[in-house]
Amino acid sequence: MARSRATQRRVAAATVIGTTIEWYDFFIYSTVAALVLAQQYFAPAGESVAQLLSFVTVGISFLFRPLGALIAGHLGDRLGRRAILVMTLIMMGAATALIGLVPNYDSIGLAAPLALILLRILQGMSAGGEWGGAVLMAVEHADPKRRGRAGAFPQLGVPLGMLLASGVMALMTGVIAPGEAFQSWGWRVPFLLSIVLVFVGYAVRRSVEESPVFRELEKVADRPKLPIVTLFRKHGWLVLVAALVFAGNNAAGYMTTGGFVTRYATSSEVGLDATAVLLAVSAGSAIWLVSTWFAGSLSDRIGRAHTYQIGFGLQILTSFPLFWLVSTGNLGALYLALGLFSLGLGLSYGPQAALYSELFPASIRFSGVSISYALGAVLGGAFAPTIAQALMQATGGTAAVSWYLIGMAVLSLAAVSLLRDRRGISLSPDAESLQSRGQWVFSPKEAAENHTAQPAQESQPAAR
Repeated sequence: MARSRATQRRVAAATVIGTTIEWYDFFIYSTVAALVLAQQYFAPAGESVAQLLSFVTVGISFLFRPLGALIAGHLGDRLGRRAILVMTLIMMGAATALIGLVPNYDSIGLAAPLALILLRILQGMSAGGEWGGAVLMAVEHADPKRRGRAGAFPQLGVPLGMLLASGVMALMTGVIAPGEAFQSWGWRVPFLLSIVLVFVGYAVRRSVEESPVFRELEKVADRPKLPIVTLFRKHGWLVLVAALVFAGNNAAGYMTTGGFVTRYATSSEVGLDATAVLLAVSAGSAIWLVSTWFAGSLSDRIGRAHTYQIGFGLQILTSFPLFWLVSTGNLGALYLALGLFSLGLGLSYGPQAALYSELFPASIRFSGVSISYALGAVLGGAFAPTIAQALMQATGGTAAVSWYLIGMAVLSLAAVSLLRDRRGISLSPDAESLQSRGQWVFSPKEAAENHTAQPAQESQPAAR
C-alpha cells in the first residue's frame, strides 16, 4: 500500500502547503484579536471586558470545530480524503478574506461583531474538517515504518502557519503600516492576502492522488453508512481519550498562537514593542517547527506515547519559566522563553497524526481522527487565552496561568499513557478486526476476549 517516494513527496508537499495556508488564516485572527479587535469591535464594553470579548471570539470558532469534523468526517469516510481537503481550504480562505472587509463597530454598530463571529464560526468549521483529511492523506500514503515522519508534514503546517502569520504581522506593524495606520487599516491586509494563498493551495492539493486506503475502502460493500454512529457506538471512550491527549498541547500552544503571550508582552506591565514581540513569536514558531519534525521521526523509533511523554514533561518544566522570563521585559529573555516552551510543543504534537491514524479502523478513520482532534481543541485551546486572561486579572499575576498549563499537560500525559503503541499496524480495510482491538495498554474486556491474541504484534508492519 505504500506509494513511491515521488508520490509521497507530492503528498507531503500538498499537505504541508495546504495546512500552512489554513493555519495562517486561523492565526492571523488570533494575533489581531490580541492587538486590534478589542478597540475596533468591542470598545463600548470597556477596556478589560473588550479584551476578554476579543479572546472569546478566538474561542467561539473552536466550539464549531466538532460540527466541521462531523460533516467532514462523514464525507471523508464516504466520498474520499482529497475532496474534503479542497473544500475546507476554500471555505477557510473565503471566511478569512471576508474578515478583512468587515467594517468596525463605529461604522455599523452591533452588526460588526456579529459578522465577525459568523465568519469565525466558518473558520472553525473549516479547521475542524481540514486536519483529518490532511493527516490521512499523509499517513495512508506512507511506508508503515515511516508514518511518524510522514504524519509530521501536516503537523508542520501549524508552526509554519504561525511563522507566516507572525512574520506578515510584524512586517505590517514595523514597516508597511506602523502605529495608527496598523490600527486603522494595516491589520486588514494579511486577511486579504489569504485569497492569493488559497489559489496556491488549491492548485497543489488538486495535483495529488486519492489515499490508497480510501481506494480500497470504495470496494468494500458493507462499510458503515453513518460512520459517526459506528464510531461512538464502538469507540466512544477511545475518542475521549484521544481528545484528552491533544488538549494539553493545544492549551499550551494557544498561549502563543492564541495571542495571550503577545498581549501580555505588549501590555503596560511588560512594555515590549509589538513588532519585536511578533518577531520573537516567529522565532519560537521556527523552533516549534523543527521540534515537530524531529518528534515525528523520533516516534518511529521510540514510539508515539514515549515521544509524547517527553514533550509533556518539557511543557510541565517550562510553564513557570515561560512567564518568569517574559515578565522581565527583556527581549532576549522573551526569545529564550518562547524557544524553550516551543520544544515541548513540538514533541507533544509531531507524533499526533500517526498516533490518531493508527487508533481507528479504516472505515471510520476520518471521523475518528477529525472528531478526536476537534474535541481536543475545544477542551484545550478553545478558551485558553480567555481563561489565562481571566486568571491573570483575578490574581494579579501569571502563576495561576502556569498552574493551569501544568494541569492540562498532566491530564494529557495520563491520557496518552493509556494507549498502546501500534506502530506499523496495517491501515488497510482488510485489517479492520485488528484495528478494532489492542488500542489500550490494559483493557479487562479485551484481555478476556482475546487472551490468546498478541496485540503487541501490531507494532510490526503487517503484510499488505
